[in-house]
Amino acid sequence: MVQTYAYWISTVMLSVLYLSSAGLYLARRDYVREVLRGLGYHAAYLVPVMAAIKILAVLTILSRLNVALSDLAYAGILYHLLLSGIAHLGVRKPGSAIPAVVGLILLIASFATQNTAREMPSPYAPAASSLTIMTRN
Repeated sequence: MVQTYAYWISTVMLSVLYLSSAGLYLARRDYVREVLRGLGYHAAYLVPVMAAIKILAVLTILSRLNVALSDLAYAGILYHLLLSGIAHLGVRKPGSAIPAVVGLILLIASFATQNTAREMPSPYAPAASSLTIMTRN
């Protein structure tokens, strides 16, 4: 029961983080382009594409119509958060990497507990029995 709550809380919080980020990308495109330029990326045309991908990733994880696509969305978010955090650290702005770190924590919690809360288990997430053993120690 606790793991089910952990899954839904972490998944909803991760979804809110990603949807608000996508909203920021769409509402304040010029600001986001400037931030990306400050990180050394000059591909401003990617801003709407990144917003769409963030929304699709959240929808894929929440709907879980296909377990393989859901796992792929988790992997995409993992890579995005890692690269985002590294990019901010690379330009010596560690404070700007905090959302990526928070996102990583939420992503790990969501992925690790998904099999306890969902009917269709992911072959890559830990089994529910493994989580029970880990939480008892």
